Amino acid sequence: MGIHRVAITGLGLISPFGGDAADFFDRLLAGESAVRYLQTDDLPRPLSTPFVTCPGFDPEAELGKPLALMMERFAQLGMAAAFRAWDQAGLPRQPGPGADGSRDDWACIWGTALGGVAAHERGSREMWLKGRERLSPLSVVLGMNNAVNAHISIQLGLGGVSTSHTAACASSGIAIGEAFRRVRSGDAAVVLAGGSDVCQTYGVVRAWEAMRVMAPGDAQTAPGACRPFAADRAGLVLGEGAAALVLEAWDHAVSRGATIHGEIVGYGTSCDHSHLVRPHRQGQVRAMRAALADAGLAPQHIHYVNAHGTATVEGDPVEIAALREVFGDGAAGLPVSATKSMHGHLLGASGAIEAVVTALALREQAVPPTAHLAGRIDPACEGVDHVLQGRRGVPLQAALSNSFAFGGSNAVLALRAPPR
Repeated sequence: MGIHRVAITGLGLISPFGGDAADFFDRLLAGESAVRYLQTDDLPRPLSTPFVTCPGFDPEAELGKPLALMMERFAQLGMAAAFRAWDQAGLPRQPGPGADGSRDDWACIWGTALGGVAAHERGSREMWLKGRERLSPLSVVLGMNNAVNAHISIQLGLGGVSTSHTAACASSGIAIGEAFRRVRSGDAAVVLAGGSDVCQTYGVVRAWEAMRVMAPGDAQTAPGACRPFAADRAGLVLGEGAAALVLEAWDHAVSRGATIHGEIVGYGTSCDHSHLVRPHRQGQVRAMRAALADAGLAPQHIHYVNAHGTATVEGDPVEIAALREVFGDGAAGLPVSATKSMHGHLLGASGAIEAVVTALALREQAVPPTAHLAGRIDPACEGVDHVLQGRRGVPLQAALSNSFAFGGSNAVLALRAPPR
């Protein structure tokens, strides 16, 4: 089948700001935080914590009522992001006649950490708190982790592989990387890849609180609660969201006149194989070096890194140490930012939304900042060029997007700017 270049022809996401991907990127460049103080009393006990939600998302308006009712919220968000990416790619939603119409080599690969956990938690409340003996007959299909890729494949008529990856915070980074490999190898002409997660269930939030890694905050301080690489960082901020990319064989995209928004050129994975929740520098180093080698790039060819940067006390210095090891003397001039400071940690969707941010940075020749960092850098996190304010007009040719997960699963994507 040969080796194919892999074009990005569609970018879609559901933004906490309510706009499209371009608006989302502009907000990030301005350093605007989407973190708010979440207070809810519709669960067994109230929740009050800094959080990122998508309050303007209307699943029935995006998907239609019949389809929306067949999905849990993580799937609704994922399906809507996928539709947006697909439409931007200029691909028809329904199969047509001919070889492409059969879509047997068009595929969907998705990532999620939590999947339909909300459906299972709701079912438990119905049975144990309300005493109900029967659940909705949709409970299984609402709660299954592969719901998003299944719905996407059905709605878009994709007859190739349809699968989901669950590897905690690296889930959608791995999904995109595996999609890249399939297109590059010729196994698929088009793959829709991405990730989605919804974290605001009572059990999920309380579980993360129990680990003592969530940032505190109130209505006034919540927007600045997530401070990656800062000396006073206090933990991560959870959120909900989804992002999708259409990956396409380069010649296929060119032949149909598609707009190319960027290119994925490399993918590296590794396992720390040392601890379930404590990151290891060498595991991250191996993943970044594998992505560079896969792309045929040297460290000096990378002009930006979208860091995993979660704002945990332990994790941030490990990632900076890994970057210093990989980039050596060039690390001090390497622009690095952690956009979770603004859009929060979307768990299984993080790799996808950050891949979209990285692709937009290359396309727009602009670098978003790590918000809330000016004057606060932890000495243990020094040694790279921390982007403190958005930069426009920056000559960017290639970038890395890092996703490092509990369990020691690491995924790194290497991207290149679109032709000009």
